Amino acid sequence: AMLTLNSLPGAQIIDLMMLVIDVTKGMQTQSAECLVIGQIACQKMVVVLNKIDLLPEGKRQGAIEKMTKKMQKTLENTKFCGCPIVAVAAKPGGPEAPESENPLGVSELIEVLKSQAYLPSRDPSGPFLMAVDHCFSIKGQGTVMTGTILSGSVSLGDNVEIPALKVTKKVKSMQMFHTPVTYAMQGDRVGICVTQFDPKLLERGLICTPESLHTIHAAIISLKKIQYFRGALHTKAKFHITVGHETVMGRVMFFSPAPADFNEEIPENGFDFEKDYLYQEEYLSKDSNPSEEKKGNDQAGEVQVPRHQWALLEFEKPVTCPKLCLVIGSKLDTDIHANTCRLAFHGVLLQGMEDKNYTETFLPKLKVYKLKHKEGQVERVRRPFNV
Repeated sequence: AMLTLNSLPGAQIIDLMMLVIDVTKGMQTQSAECLVIGQIACQKMVVVLNKIDLLPEGKRQGAIEKMTKKMQKTLENTKFCGCPIVAVAAKPGGPEAPESENPLGVSELIEVLKSQAYLPSRDPSGPFLMAVDHCFSIKGQGTVMTGTILSGSVSLGDNVEIPALKVTKKVKSMQMFHTPVTYAMQGDRVGICVTQFDPKLLERGLICTPESLHTIHAAIISLKKIQYFRGALHTKAKFHITVGHETVMGRVMFFSPAPADFNEEIPENGFDFEKDYLYQEEYLSKDSNPSEEKKGNDQAGEVQVPRHQWALLEFEKPVTCPKLCLVIGSKLDTDIHANTCRLAFHGVLLQGMEDKNYTETFLPKLKVYKLKHKEGQVERVRRPFNV
């Protein structure tokens, strides 16, 4: 399966990803975006060069070796440098080929995946949260929601909330890989059957411990620019914001510590409302264009970049999500064929604002100041009076 923005809600439990590349085309724009998301969301990767059956047999090995070296070069400055690269043909001859055609390289891929597999750390504590990717009815039994548990655990008889529908349902039965179970925890793939409701209302979404998720209208996030995104990130610009299980439009305002605190180390996922913060017209990075005033003050014209930066996100419609969840800002209206990265920044949601009137009730707690100056022209000079 291709790792895309749709799979971000489960990003906190991706243990290993496979990046599938068409061996006849190499890295495409969407492949590159998947690689970017992989660097944000997981630690291990296997590259799969697919469709090797389309290469002429006499030149096949040479073409595979050439593409393997090209991928190694692409990955050498990423966290996946040196990862395994496996060549396969999952379905030789394409969809219309007879079933007698055996896959090429798949058994080797399975062995590589087995060698890369490890026992991940799982935590059953905390509120239950599950990403639902399929929902259907079973006549006489109820409605089944299948998905992956992102955090916490669930037991038979527990109450679970479906925030999108604003209802709470009791767990009647559960199955894992067609086997009935009474308990499941973080990382488990599970089907949960509850009392009947219309499955069309929940094709995808989140279910959780009752009242553990909150619907927010704005948020403060810590963030970093994605290096492959071309251009500046401007305050007041609109981005597609992927947060929790949703992607909505949002407007950003960037701010940083006061200049004297640019190099201060701040606890991870922490934010201090008692401090003063400096408003930024754009996210500060090494490739930012310094203003004329800053150029005058700094002969080298280099931008001083703070160790930490934040943004106020204001959503066009409210979103329901857990605290400290992954946030990605994108320009999804950019042409997918334009050979440019649409992913602009990523970060962590530190503080959500539930009150619809947050501009009056919450924002006054956020102390962001602007540096302003005025210029005037000297009209005349007078000597002081003799005293």
